[in-house]
Amino acid sequence: MEAFAERAARELRAAGGTLRRHPPDHGSGLTAHETQIVRLAGEGLSNSQIGARLFISPRTVEWHLGRIYEKLNVTSRRQLRF
Repeated sequence: MEAFAERAARELRAAGGTLRRHPPDHGSGLTAHETQIVRLAGEGLSNSQIGARLFISPRTVEWHLGRIYEKLNVTSRRQLRF
């Protein structure tokens, strides 16, 4: 994955773009994918909308949210709101 990230960064810089680095969130134990789902769910998007943005099925979003709830010790989607 690092090779792909480095290549993408080079191509972005060559196109005149800027690279934004996001520090990994090791405190919550969430994967990068789960972090994206939490962010989108916290913004109020439905499972269908999250799935469309991440190119996964709404059922897969639901499955990830179940794991996320356990990791974050929350019981509802409202608790993910920012």
